[in-house]
Amino acid sequence: MKIMNYTMRYIQRGEKVSIRPAIWLVVMGLLSGCGDFLSESPDNRATLDSQEKLAELLVTAYPETNYAMFCEAMSDNIEDNPAAPQDPRNADPYFWRDGTSTDQDTPEDYWNGCYKAIASANHALEFINNSGTPELYAAQKGEALVARAYAHFMIVTLFAKTYNPNTAAADPGIPYVTDPEKQSFKNYERKTVQYVYDMIEQDLTEGLPLIDDKAYTKGESATGVVKYHFTQMAAHAFASRFYLFKRNYAKVIEHADAAIPAAEIRSYLRPWNTVYKSYSATELLINYTKATETANILLCETLSDWTRSFSTLRYATGAPRYQEIFNENPAGGEYAYSVFYRSFGVYFVNKFREHFVQVGVNANTGYVYTIMPLFTAEEVLFNRAEAYAMQKNLGTAVQELDIWASTRIVDYSPRYQMLPEWIADYYYGYAKSNQDAVIMAILAFRRVEFLHEGMRWFDIVRHNLPVTHVTNDGKVLELKANDPRRVLQLPREAVTTGGLSPNAR
Repeated sequence: MKIMNYTMRYIQRGEKVSIRPAIWLVVMGLLSGCGDFLSESPDNRATLDSQEKLAELLVTAYPETNYAMFCEAMSDNIEDNPAAPQDPRNADPYFWRDGTSTDQDTPEDYWNGCYKAIASANHALEFINNSGTPELYAAQKGEALVARAYAHFMIVTLFAKTYNPNTAAADPGIPYVTDPEKQSFKNYERKTVQYVYDMIEQDLTEGLPLIDDKAYTKGESATGVVKYHFTQMAAHAFASRFYLFKRNYAKVIEHADAAIPAAEIRSYLRPWNTVYKSYSATELLINYTKATETANILLCETLSDWTRSFSTLRYATGAPRYQEIFNENPAGGEYAYSVFYRSFGVYFVNKFREHFVQVGVNANTGYVYTIMPLFTAEEVLFNRAEAYAMQKNLGTAVQELDIWASTRIVDYSPRYQMLPEWIADYYYGYAKSNQDAVIMAILAFRRVEFLHEGMRWFDIVRHNLPVTHVTNDGKVLELKANDPRRVLQLPREAVTTGGLSPNAR
């Protein structure tokens, strides 16, 4: 793989994605976000009264907050790099301690962002249901339901125990909010993980068939709009992730096939060992999250400085972690990813581009937005491969991995990189079975593919993987399989004002 010294202070913006300031005129009176999720007086709320306002409201039915910083820091992708700057948003999750910061890129910020998105979806659904002609808004209803399901899924995945069919009916969940906020202060009930999953499935099952991709392109370019909404492809990709967590592997395959059939998926994958290999650092950050990149299924513009901080923080991917991640290649050969490094020892793949919004026309200050890929073709492939492996259909699982490897290995040759069904040589002495070896390969590939995107944490909690962090002074920190710190603590205001019971510690 290509390694380069990269010393730019921050990355210049590439392709701009339009933020629609007008929508805030509609929802600023609707939304806030903490323990009660909404704190504006009902008398100050704007009123939905047209299809145009409904469409604008649904723009905010996606969490405009970012989980990557704290998810990466909690994972085994990260180590202590003392020469780099320290930030409590990065340090607290590295030590798996309940954070005190409520700034952007923190768990509390993400919790609030998800419930703001849910509030937007609920107000849209209320308008549709009371319109007298709900059939005219079928596509918008589908988007609102799937968006509501997605935001709840992300919250329950981070702030509750991972779904286990044997314990889900007893494990505390998170509030599944289906009513628009009509009062400033309201108590909520956590119920159970099983209840939350049932509600997610209900919204997803009802909403997905209603989604109409054409609804996003009326009067606008499909390139700049569709990738920021739940299309049919994006909704099926989300369903494949949801059912992977729910361990319904037949459903994973069904929805992955509906998103992108296996016979077509190679043309959707990022061409790392051809086109991407030739990109400069700037070209890479512009293209990785570009709406025209076929690998990107759903993008989100998040109020986050992750684009500036992911390669500069103290607890980041240093040389030992870099070697561990990139040397674990069950396909053999060399990965084609372009890896850069900074002088204080942080290694990174240049994935993210910044959208800077000035506070005024002549202002030098403003807000930093980071474009994040929420769903990609690569995830669809991995979800399907893992589902096949869980069904012990190892040959088909390996066929999927071979497709991925053909776009990721330098000078790929089927003769040398074609994965054996059991991948036994690579995992000799570690894998308990052929099935276990294939799953280990999938997790290794996912780890390198989604570096810096926070996705490794979801693999850790789904497979109950242990994590070890070592501090610069040699202290070893362990997060074992049943450690309660694997579940993020609820925000303090959600407990004190919202009436929710905190997670065990």
